[in-house]
Amino acid sequence: MSEADPVDLLVVGGGINGVGIARDAAGRGLSVVLCEQDDLGGATSSASTKLIHGGLRYLETFEFRLVREALIEREVLLNAAPHIIWPLRFVLPHNGGLRPAWMVRLGLFLYDHLGGREKLPGSYGLNLRDDPAGRPLKDKFTKAFCYSDCWVQDSRLVILNAMDAAERGAEILPRTRCTALRRSDNLWHATLEPRHGGAESRLRARAAVNAAGPWVGEVLSDIAGGNRENRLRLVKGSHIVVPRIGEGDQAYILQNDDRRIVFIIPYEQDYSLIGTTDVPYDGDPVDVRISGSEIDYLCTAVNRYLDKPVAPDDVIWSYAGVRPLYDDASANVSAVTRDYVFDIDRGREDNGAPMLSIFGGKITTYRKLAEHAVEKLLPMVERTGPAWTQGATLPGGDMPGGDFEAFATGLRREKPWLPADLAWRYARAYGTRTDRLLNGASDLADLGGDLGDGVHEAEIAYLRKHEWAATAEDVLWRRSKLGLHVAAPTLARLATLFGESAPAPEKAATR
Repeated sequence: MSEADPVDLLVVGGGINGVGIARDAAGRGLSVVLCEQDDLGGATSSASTKLIHGGLRYLETFEFRLVREALIEREVLLNAAPHIIWPLRFVLPHNGGLRPAWMVRLGLFLYDHLGGREKLPGSYGLNLRDDPAGRPLKDKFTKAFCYSDCWVQDSRLVILNAMDAAERGAEILPRTRCTALRRSDNLWHATLEPRHGGAESRLRARAAVNAAGPWVGEVLSDIAGGNRENRLRLVKGSHIVVPRIGEGDQAYILQNDDRRIVFIIPYEQDYSLIGTTDVPYDGDPVDVRISGSEIDYLCTAVNRYLDKPVAPDDVIWSYAGVRPLYDDASANVSAVTRDYVFDIDRGREDNGAPMLSIFGGKITTYRKLAEHAVEKLLPMVERTGPAWTQGATLPGGDMPGGDFEAFATGLRREKPWLPADLAWRYARAYGTRTDRLLNGASDLADLGGDLGDGVHEAEIAYLRKHEWAATAEDVLWRRSKLGLHVAAPTLARLATLFGESAPAPEKAATR
């Protein structure tokens, strides 16, 4: 990279918004460099509730535009990545002491019709005494409402966007910190420093995107040297994972006494994911951890509904993330808008090199956010290019008709030597890119050394070459959730493969 050759766009931050913008811009022909101080998707974007959803509860705060945009995006993303995004049925037990039935029905009617639903089924009522979905619940809950949203492997969504951006010409630099940004001659002059050795580099860019998430204020003030008002409000959201609650593929959305909602979601075959909390946060986002009081809160919330209670000792894994929300002065953190807001700074003369900073946003609306951001930046960098991402698939998602089940069945038929569970896992994680991972293999021996628990060296080589995996933690907790499934010997072999002295992923398991 040469400072003498300016790029059109420097993106600081490799979460979902940053990689989405890099992908969109690269697909319009812009030259793009993205830097991320740690692993791609290593912070907020891998700590979500794993949902592509409209946000049913946002209807109560009258955020109809946000809900409509999210509902439309729900099916756009389902078409783009049917291997890592799939429909999920939600069961909402009726609790008459909180919201009346008519209010829930009205909300679901709006939810069904605001977004031009095509693929997902509409809402309907449910008798919990007759339906298997009622078995895990207390007998006093007899009625429920059902509706559909989508599940997403959030950290893989980040990686797939980064892959697509790179394949369209963007330079993706994980573990590279932007240490300085200054304006001169209508350009941004940036200093980039690899986190784990290597010489720092410099580049010039016609525009910069501050997609640093919880660190957006730090980039504005400390790195870019600005003094603009920081309208960032940090809110911690935490989740716990427990042994599977009930049977079937349905999720539960439970109303809590504080007017919030808590989800119970089928997770990684053997588990249930419970979340989330909303807690004001003023610490270093690097150090975010779930607290004992949050674990108690989540257990108490679900135990109001479950016949067999969940205890803190049942928690197998937990994680927490910091949401970088736009501060709209709401007194209640749960009422703070999840919509996104752009701040565009062109310097003191108001005509210098632009920096677009992003506040807020939801993983569901990242593609639309990226489209809006690039459209604002195009005239500022004197470039043109039509929007293109709405009908485009992400890497691995180009399966006929978007039919994942047919694709997975076909993979098993074409590769009968692959164990059924491994073929299914490859199909879910890599979609049509499974062929690149297999690289002409015709039996298990061709996949290289077996590290145990269905993890083969060929998969690790693929992740290192194509998905920027650099540590065992990257593989176990972001490129996959194998950390929940593999035994200690497999962890040790994987750590050795990455030149690590110990299976460091224990750190991630309490994040």
